[in-house]
Amino acid sequence: MRKFASLILGLSLLLSFSNAKADEGMWLLSLLNKNAAEMQAKGLKLSTDDIYNINQSSLKDAIVGLGREGRPFRHFCTGEIISDQGLFLTNHHCGFNAIQSHSSTEHDYLSDGFWAYDKKEELTNPGITASILVRMQDVSKEVLSKLNDEMTEEERYKAIEKIAVELEKKAEEGTDYKAKVKSLFEGNQYFLFVYVIYKDVRLVGAPPQSMGKFGGDTDNWMWPRHTADFSMFRIYTGPDGKPASYSDENIPLKPNHHLPISAKGVEEKDFAMIMGFPGTTNRYLTSFGLEETMKITNQNRYDIRTLKLDIMGKDMLKDAKVRIQYASKHAGSANYWKYSSEQNKALAKLNTMGHKQEIEKGYLDWANKKSKRARKYGKALDMISQAYSERKDVMNSSSYLKEALLSGAEMPVFAIKTSGLKSLLAAETQDTTAIKKSISNLRKSAKGFYKNYNTPTDQKLMAGMYKMYAENIVAEQQPEIFKTFAEDYNNDYNKLAADVYAKSIFATSESYNKFLDAPELETLENDIAFKIGNSIIKKYKEIRSELSKGADQLKKGKRLFVDGLMRINKRKNLAPDANSSIRLTYGNVRGYSPKDGVYYNHFTTLKGVMEKEDPTNHEFVVPAKLKELYKKKDFGQYADKNGNLPVCFLTNSDITGGNSGSPVINGNGELIGTAFDGNSEAMSGDIDFEENLQRCINLDIRYTLFIIDKFAGAQNLIDEMTIVK
Repeated sequence: MRKFASLILGLSLLLSFSNAKADEGMWLLSLLNKNAAEMQAKGLKLSTDDIYNINQSSLKDAIVGLGREGRPFRHFCTGEIISDQGLFLTNHHCGFNAIQSHSSTEHDYLSDGFWAYDKKEELTNPGITASILVRMQDVSKEVLSKLNDEMTEEERYKAIEKIAVELEKKAEEGTDYKAKVKSLFEGNQYFLFVYVIYKDVRLVGAPPQSMGKFGGDTDNWMWPRHTADFSMFRIYTGPDGKPASYSDENIPLKPNHHLPISAKGVEEKDFAMIMGFPGTTNRYLTSFGLEETMKITNQNRYDIRTLKLDIMGKDMLKDAKVRIQYASKHAGSANYWKYSSEQNKALAKLNTMGHKQEIEKGYLDWANKKSKRARKYGKALDMISQAYSERKDVMNSSSYLKEALLSGAEMPVFAIKTSGLKSLLAAETQDTTAIKKSISNLRKSAKGFYKNYNTPTDQKLMAGMYKMYAENIVAEQQPEIFKTFAEDYNNDYNKLAADVYAKSIFATSESYNKFLDAPELETLENDIAFKIGNSIIKKYKEIRSELSKGADQLKKGKRLFVDGLMRINKRKNLAPDANSSIRLTYGNVRGYSPKDGVYYNHFTTLKGVMEKEDPTNHEFVVPAKLKELYKKKDFGQYADKNGNLPVCFLTNSDITGGNSGSPVINGNGELIGTAFDGNSEAMSGDIDFEENLQRCINLDIRYTLFIIDKFAGAQNLIDEMTIVK
């Protein structure tokens, strides 16, 4: 899209919108025939039927979308099946929460790694789901036929929702499948996705954190990279092969397809494609939306999380138990903390704002060329501009509330889980059965919460983040409880936090469970943490209501703007923004030049791990066994032709969050690596693809196999795989 923008001089050049290199694009599998010739010219040896076929085995059957029960269609990562027994690979950071949940000071799988040398040793992970695509279908005609330009946005939404539910119900009828209709191109196109969703996903293996997160936050989004970012899971089904919740009777999945693994390695310019579930891109974002993203979303996220990470990090370094408790929280927060900062830098350096404004100028030239067209499309950008302008202050308040309060100290937000119990206790006639059930559910919830909670750390988070919030958001936009903080504590947030955590029944698991033994309404109503949590939620709902006022106008403006761009480029093959549905992106193995006089090779080796080693820095510790293997050059069949052990490599593929763990596949349909990151110089990519800089950082499958084989000695897992030499 940058190339498109830079070429716009007038309407005639606006038609060059899609002349950017074909490496850009997260393509729908059912429409790959449009890309087939270019893919084959780049090195693909397969047909599009080999990739996507609903009648016989194809590559799509080996691609796994990782989700959570209750929201299985919001895939947080991708995996790939690598054996005929349901074994799949994903990233270490995708499995990090599962690894952490099974860890303790007695069994520290984060520090030591975890390997199941027998299926009986594999660990279950309640709540994680694994989706495999059955089919997809363009249902735009069915949906759009129910709409017209005279509808309000609310009427439009209700009509879409009605037909979507009907289509989903029809697709699921008589099957074990789950279906979802998703909007593309800002509501100008609709696709139905049908999945089989498995509920029994078990942890099989993961290297130590010192390898799986080697380089930590320092190397995150950076190249050269030396991170063994992988973990292994297995999908289980009921004895009948159908999706089932965990049971000892369950059996490993017998997939329709699993990826053969190439141990032959990669060379620069080799064809590479990536299949997965990219989360969200905003390539059609306007200059007005870009300003909000940079000045509010990204800046606030970075500023607030800088403090949050510092508080957690200090406590984690002091105590092994706290390190395990907060490992997943810290990692999850740190990832997009750095992303926000690096994206803002890239957007500014690459003049993305100027490019967006050029696109908008070209759009207006087209829209105003004919009076009928102007009536429909001419005001779209004005609508968008006005909506962003009017919500600026509210959006800033919302951003701060989410980051500093809802995602800050955990105890007040946890406390509001007792709101249902409060209502039962306040009822004129008490339902003792319902109260007992509520208490039982609350105890279960508390067990998970307090396992990964440390009272002193949470107290520090409240003191620091509430203070930051109060200093940056005007009093009129703060939750009502902050008036109490000002009056009773004179805005001394250290004093406030000390008082809250000394008095609240939610401060420790002991005091909370003691309350649940004999809950009293008055105790709950007067609890300061409960009051804080409810005040925050009340303000959050008010802010959401304020934001919704301009939402319809913004949605309509975006839809018309993107519709206009699609009409301008109706002869071009446009890729829709990512929306957590399965996509394919393709390109080649390529190095790049980040700045004048510098060129980055397309690969790294184990030598680089040793060069980065720093025993005094927890981000760059190298396990003794890995050093021993390196010293002996005991790389087995996984060394390259020069006797070096490859670690990571680059492709110019188009990926984003959600693609983490996606398979990197060569022209023969064989697995050559696992995608796990992007490069900082092109962090603008979710908004504005930069074809000269955009790179995907991938873990070389040979390093993965070496770790499983030589480092972990998990021959049982190697034996499951189909390895092509």
